[in-house]
Amino acid sequence: MIIHLDLDCFFVSAERTRMPELKGKPVVVCKSSDTKIFSTHDSESMMTESVGGFNGLIQHKKAFKGFDKDAWKKEFLDERGRIHGIVIAKSYEAKKYGIKTGTSLRDALAMCPKLLIVPSDHLFYQLLSTKLKAFLQTKIPILEQYSIDEFWGDLRGWVKEEETYAFMASLQKEILETFDLPISIGASSSKWIAKLATDFRKPYGLTLVPKDEVTVFIADMSVASFPGIGRVLQKKFASYGIETLGEVLEHQKLVSGWGTIGKDLLLRISGVDNEPVVAKRDRRSIGISRNFQVITNRDEVLRRAIILSRHLAYTIAKLDLHPTTYYFGIKYENGIASKISQTIDRSFSESMYREWVIQSFKTLDSHPHYGIHFLSLAVSNFVTPTQTKTFSLLHANDDEKSKRLSEKLTKLRDKYGVDIIRSGVEKQDNAITPHF
Repeated sequence: MIIHLDLDCFFVSAERTRMPELKGKPVVVCKSSDTKIFSTHDSESMMTESVGGFNGLIQHKKAFKGFDKDAWKKEFLDERGRIHGIVIAKSYEAKKYGIKTGTSLRDALAMCPKLLIVPSDHLFYQLLSTKLKAFLQTKIPILEQYSIDEFWGDLRGWVKEEETYAFMASLQKEILETFDLPISIGASSSKWIAKLATDFRKPYGLTLVPKDEVTVFIADMSVASFPGIGRVLQKKFASYGIETLGEVLEHQKLVSGWGTIGKDLLLRISGVDNEPVVAKRDRRSIGISRNFQVITNRDEVLRRAIILSRHLAYTIAKLDLHPTTYYFGIKYENGIASKISQTIDRSFSESMYREWVIQSFKTLDSHPHYGIHFLSLAVSNFVTPTQTKTFSLLHANDDEKSKRLSEKLTKLRDKYGVDIIRSGVEKQDNAITPHF
């Protein structure tokens, strides 16, 4: 069988491992703008292993001083007394008050005045996730990390089907005893039914769905409950009066007529898709992005874009990636977005990439009178032993020199941190000191 493991309210649970006084109380973990990455002052950072999802590989270190119920005010209360920040994780005790992921901290406090607030510490969460993954790899032969708090495991040929539930129960208990982390586990004949089984009974649940019981198990579940059915498909099903997964299977002829998407969805819902658990996947893209308060000063916006390019360039170097397609996106205060994507037949280097970011920003900024609050950089289309590319000879000599310089910069940053060497514009005298 295939099992799916999902840590219960992971960020909150992680904080409770080092602050037990938070257990049993309404707690939220909140995030605001990144106050360190754009600072003109150097800060300690660390390169971590990939934990799936959208989690960055470079995280800044935060000193842990225990729980202080008023410490959140330093990060989420501005000089005018305004509360900012959003909830990125909530305890089940906080959920009872209607607090959700994405709720503003201001609204969360209005819903629950006795709410306990913890500023996020993503480096701590990623390191804890990495430790759990290493532990799980000693218990499960083929393990796939889906996100920072979710895993799939293939037990076939390792655990007999009739012993699966006992294995799940033992593993759940051992994780709680070893890491003090509550986890829910589901099992079935396929990955997506196993994930659905996990979601069926949380927190700290165990659910096993045998292959011949899948149809009965999913029959009355809403279409929206199935992983991968987003708003577009939900609306499409609603237009045909289809509300449950059982009804989806009753209308197989209709859904299969939607092409590959429909046919793949039917296989997943039926639990017969045979999608394998993959221990390691080839990376298709990598990126970095940040939200911040609205800025109108273009020199400051460009300074921040260059800082993001430096962090991304270092990550690319550490992962030994060779991208050829570059993406840059910005969002304005009025909801307008602007983006650009370009494929370049040149060898990647930090200096070349920085120049591309600078030039692209000039083209990208189509509304110079609007403030900007979001920047996003990404690279993709990597050169690999099986996917080669011929680079332009026009810049070959310059690119080779830049590449050697990038390699030296990477070694220095490995030793002293990603902030040890910056481009001059990052510390320009007219740079705005961030206020959050």
